[in-house]
Amino acid sequence: MSRPDLNLLVTLDVLLSEGSVARAARRLRLSPSAMSRALARLRETTGDPLLVRAGRGLVPTPRALELREQVGMLVRDAEAALRPAEGIDLRQLSRTFTIRASDGFVENFGNALLSRVFDEAPGVRLRFVQKLDKENTPLRDGTVDLELGVAGAGAGPELRMQALFRDRFVGVVRTGHALCEGEVTPARYAAGRHILVSRRGLDKGPIDEALARSGLEREIAVIVSGFSAALALARSSDLIASVPERQTRALRAGMAGFALPVSMPEITVSLFWHPRMEADPAHRWLRGCVRDVCVQSSGAA
Repeated sequence: MSRPDLNLLVTLDVLLSEGSVARAARRLRLSPSAMSRALARLRETTGDPLLVRAGRGLVPTPRALELREQVGMLVRDAEAALRPAEGIDLRQLSRTFTIRASDGFVENFGNALLSRVFDEAPGVRLRFVQKLDKENTPLRDGTVDLELGVAGAGAGPELRMQALFRDRFVGVVRTGHALCEGEVTPARYAAGRHILVSRRGLDKGPIDEALARSGLEREIAVIVSGFSAALALARSSDLIASVPERQTRALRAGMAGFALPVSMPEITVSLFWHPRMEADPAHRWLRGCVRDVCVQSSGAA
């Protein structure tokens, strides 16, 4: 049995990604006819049509859908294996890194991170995207390089993780709010109207469970998906926001904060990445930058 042409893996990866012979040809700098011949070879090799016409476009077959993730992983692993492991010249590095994080990261750590990155590698560009859920698929498929957050049940066992700092939840109100005066007891805290932060839109959270253990219940007036929205609402109303202290330091400027009057465990904010990027020197450098900036900034709290 003849060995397959492994160069076809790259062609197949681009074809399945683009879903178009013309676009794939442009991306690989080939003529449309050369790409069509390559598709014909792929069909012969796999024994499947892979892409079939539907109207003016092409749609993948079930076999193509099965191959898409596997082939993409093989190509990225091969690229990582062939990339020089040492001797990276940061001054000449030209690369875009995507970082996924909850809102508040850019406001609190962004300037320090950009200063460090641009000073050492001026050709590097950072793309920040919001962390809207706990799915790790973006790390696995390579659309995200690094993720910051709290490890949970949804974290894949294959992911690499490094703890950055510990954080705690605090209550935050506008200046002049009634809770700015006197002791904030569990009863006074529960008696106020609250903003709940829940990416999934839930109407209760860990704080409500802690209050319930003391026989108390708070009124949730508003549910939002992020801490910046919660603080924006609390800043111009009598609503109470409960947010991570260190991660929202910049967002809380000009507001009054207080320790929560209920027992809540601290959280550990960690850095996550996929193991295929473990040995990549540029990725390793970026991880070091994020780690140093977060540790230094959090230590100033």
